[in-house]
Amino acid sequence: MERGKMAEAESLETAAEHERILREIESTDTACIGPTLRSVYDGEEHGRFMEKLETRIRNHDREIEKMCNFHYQGFVDSITELLKVRGEAQKLKNQVTDTNRKLQHEGKELVIAMEELKQCRLQQRNISATVDKLMLCLPVLEMYSKLRDQMKTKRHYPALKTLEHLEHTYLPQVSHYRFCKVMVDNIPKLREEIKDVSMSDLKDFLESIRKHSDKIGETAMKQAQQQRNLDNIVLQQPRIGSKRKSKKDAYIIFDTEIESTSPKSEQDSGILDVEDEEDDEEVPGAQDLVDFSPVYRCLHIYSVLGARETFENYYRKQRRKQARLVLQPPSNMHETLDGYRKYFNQIVGFFVVEDHILHTTQGLVNRAYIDELWEMALSKTIAALRTHSSYCSDPNLVLDLKNLIVLFADTLQVYGFPVNQLFDMLLEIRDQYSETLLKKWAGIFRNILDSDNYSPIPVTSEEMYKKVVGQFPFQDTELEKQPFPKKFPFSEFVPKVYNQIKEFIYACLKFSEDLHLSSTEVDDMIRKSTNLLLTRTLSNSLQNVIKRKNIGLTELVQIIINTTHLEKSCKYLEEFITNITNVLPETVHTTKLYGTTTFKDARHAAEEEIYTNLNQKIDQFLQLADYDWMTGDLGNKASDYLVDLIAFLRSTFAVFTHLPGKVAQTACMSACKHLATSLMQLLLEAEVRQLTLGALQQFNLDVRECEQFARSGPVPGFQEDTLQLAFIDLRQLLDLFIQWDWSTYLADYGQPNCKYLRVNPKTALTLLEKISREMKDTSRKNNMFAQFRKNERDKQKLIDAVAKQLRGLTSSHHS
Repeated sequence: MERGKMAEAESLETAAEHERILREIESTDTACIGPTLRSVYDGEEHGRFMEKLETRIRNHDREIEKMCNFHYQGFVDSITELLKVRGEAQKLKNQVTDTNRKLQHEGKELVIAMEELKQCRLQQRNISATVDKLMLCLPVLEMYSKLRDQMKTKRHYPALKTLEHLEHTYLPQVSHYRFCKVMVDNIPKLREEIKDVSMSDLKDFLESIRKHSDKIGETAMKQAQQQRNLDNIVLQQPRIGSKRKSKKDAYIIFDTEIESTSPKSEQDSGILDVEDEEDDEEVPGAQDLVDFSPVYRCLHIYSVLGARETFENYYRKQRRKQARLVLQPPSNMHETLDGYRKYFNQIVGFFVVEDHILHTTQGLVNRAYIDELWEMALSKTIAALRTHSSYCSDPNLVLDLKNLIVLFADTLQVYGFPVNQLFDMLLEIRDQYSETLLKKWAGIFRNILDSDNYSPIPVTSEEMYKKVVGQFPFQDTELEKQPFPKKFPFSEFVPKVYNQIKEFIYACLKFSEDLHLSSTEVDDMIRKSTNLLLTRTLSNSLQNVIKRKNIGLTELVQIIINTTHLEKSCKYLEEFITNITNVLPETVHTTKLYGTTTFKDARHAAEEEIYTNLNQKIDQFLQLADYDWMTGDLGNKASDYLVDLIAFLRSTFAVFTHLPGKVAQTACMSACKHLATSLMQLLLEAEVRQLTLGALQQFNLDVRECEQFARSGPVPGFQEDTLQLAFIDLRQLLDLFIQWDWSTYLADYGQPNCKYLRVNPKTALTLLEKISREMKDTSRKNNMFAQFRKNERDKQKLIDAVAKQLRGLTSSHHS
């Protein structure tokens, strides 16, 4: 039973599977039915499946038949309709065939046109592709052409920029073309060419700058001079917040277009062609004369090429060489101011260029480099100025040089360079300037003293009087009251010397201008220089005049008078210096003028020269003395030479009326003493071995004439008999011999109130020996007269006895 149930279950399962397969066959495409049929054949119920399949086919046939029977009439109608349509379709086919034939015939031209259109379309496509490729290549070619044009017009920095764009932007887009490869191969060569050409431009610029540094410096110094003149004008007006021109004001910043579109011209050489302008026109800026574009271009080119350091080192090296050339002064620079000016212009031009490069480039030069160059330039410039200025003997040239150095220093100070050492060096040149002034004024004083007539200045009108008083500070109420014509006591050299001293002070003041010195320093400098002028230059000039061989007593007297008035004028010179320096003489450490001492020394020298000159004149007259020492005749008048000498002395001392009383008295006393001493020497001269009492009497007359002159008071101010004391030695000696008063002399010798106190035993012995010799000689000649021999012998014995006592007195006096 159970077996039956199992068989029944299996049969139901198989039937269901077969049903599934049949459904799948019905619903599946023919191409995919293989797997389904395989499952049938793989099973064990193949026969049963075939039976079911046959059954299913029969069922479908019956359904088809039923359907056909249901639709048969419609099918017949459709066939009928279809047969009708076939005829129409044949007609339509014929029409279509005919139409196609006509269309084919008519479409041949269209086909040909279409073929042509196809070719055109193909060409158009090719052209479009070609245009696209050309459009891709054209920018490369245009850039390359632009590069060549820029190279040709020497616009190298733009060319370098173009080359960069070409290399990095355009060429990579068309790198597969052969011409691009050629361009790529040429790029390093073009870079080197740009590098070499820009370096060549830089060399031309440096060479041109070296040649034109003086022009640049001259312009910069003109600007500084104009600014200083403007500052002086402002200082003369009310000052309201005025400030010194800053470097920024004086500095002209250039906006140089690096990518210039203009071809290289003369400007690229470094110097613009600027014509000389008139002084009253505006001076162009120093940097306006210079086109720095070659430097900028070369700097940018080397920076782009990665060789900036090489460029900086080359530029600095070349500029150092140029600096050494600029700082080498010409050998004849000291001869003219233009030599110094050109030297300064070149230095200023050099540093103006460097300063501009410092402020318009980043790192090409730095402050340390500029400072190093300036230190070298400063030391070399100062050394050169010390050397060449020492050759200058013209004070005007030294003064112009000082002004030029100040302008040079002020110009460079505007650009920020320290110039204190230059002003320190100017203080050294100031000493040299003072020396050259002293030499110049030595010549001026010499000309004044040589051309002076050493006579009081005559004036015949009030106008002439005021003119002299205006030149020299002189006040004399008595002279003012005198009617015209009248005379000043001094000669013309007094106002001339006084004015020249003031001119010297002005000259000293000129040098101190713009040296940034205080009023005290200026005052001290002027006073010291003026003291040198007075104590050395003027003193030497006066001494030379006083010591001249042909100087006369009148001139010496006038010199004494002149120096007296110049001495009085020293206080006015003090006031003059105080007025121009505004430093009171009472200020601590103020130097005093030594003019008083100078004129006193000159006056004393003139006085001594008067004394010497008088003595020389006396000696000249004494040379005319022709005494007959052997005469026996007694004269009754003084010798002619002595009369003339006394007349000369009277006229000379009459000129001494304007001299200070003491000077005239000293001169008169000196002359009388010298005359007395000379007469004594004449009497005791060794060549005169014999002397008669008659000759001694004549000599006594001459001495009396001298004593009469002394008593007459040739110079007022002597006390009575004071001047006669100059001849006291002679008078006592002559009285002793003429009166033959030996007993009194020998008895009173050594007493303070003795009669012959001034007679020296040795002098008396010398004169006695001369008389003794004459007497002995006369005795021998007259020995034929016996009556005279005894008297002569007695007198000779007396002479011998007196001589013996005189020798004793002489020896005791010496012991």
